[in-house]
Amino acid sequence: MTSVGNGAQGAHQKPATAARMYDYYLGGIHNFPADQEAAKAMLERSPLIRTIARYNRAYLSRAVRYLTSIGVRQFLDLGSGIPTEGNVHEIAQADIPDARVVYVDIDPEAVSESLEMLAGNQYATAIRANVREPQAILDNPQVGKLIDFSQPVGLLMVAVLHFVEDNDEAWGIVRTLRSALAPGSHLVLAHTTVDELVFDPELLKRSQEIYRRQTSTPLTPRKRSDVVPFFDGFELVEPGITWLNQWRPGPDLVDEFKDNPQMSSFYVGVGRLA
Repeated sequence: MTSVGNGAQGAHQKPATAARMYDYYLGGIHNFPADQEAAKAMLERSPLIRTIARYNRAYLSRAVRYLTSIGVRQFLDLGSGIPTEGNVHEIAQADIPDARVVYVDIDPEAVSESLEMLAGNQYATAIRANVREPQAILDNPQVGKLIDFSQPVGLLMVAVLHFVEDNDEAWGIVRTLRSALAPGSHLVLAHTTVDELVFDPELLKRSQEIYRRQTSTPLTPRKRSDVVPFFDGFELVEPGITWLNQWRPGPDLVDEFKDNPQMSSFYVGVGRLA
């Protein structure tokens, strides 16, 4: 675990963040006692979270590979989190060596770990910014240095918008970002949902309380009808908005959600800006 702050004492005092909880779900090492405590509380209520986190990461990889296959050469990854296996720049640059990637996260630990990983990579960087301030992200000079908004961009918003509570604000964030994109750009989205709820409402309430009480990012699952407006102005790529495990699965996928896709708890989709 990376040492920050005042050593072990500082680590114990660090509040939990969604990025480091996600790292814990994925089996990473860049998390602190508060993150572990909150993540374990979530796992007690929803043991499938680890599996869902892995599937979410696999979906991101498939979507990025799809975009590179059609010639998208630059990516803006909002809510990128702690670096882990299958990072966007690794996937994109394996296909396109000079693919440009900017990671954006509000968690300083996620940004510092990303910058350390990217040392010497002239085509990728990470910035600290709040997804709730999209114009500031677009205006950031480091973003402008790597991303040419006159050319297609892969806008990645995977497991981030459910940390914005208000629907109008969340939809407005995507509209602001969409307005800066050139034709041929794509939105890659993953969002947790309460549709076809596989656990009782009281369990959902307790899960939300963990994020609200122990992190600064309250969790707000949305119904499919509230996910659809994120794609306003985009043409959905087949198979459209679907469950996490159903978006272009590869032949090597061992589908643990095959018989009950709603158990994946995420809607995902990719849209193209015409």
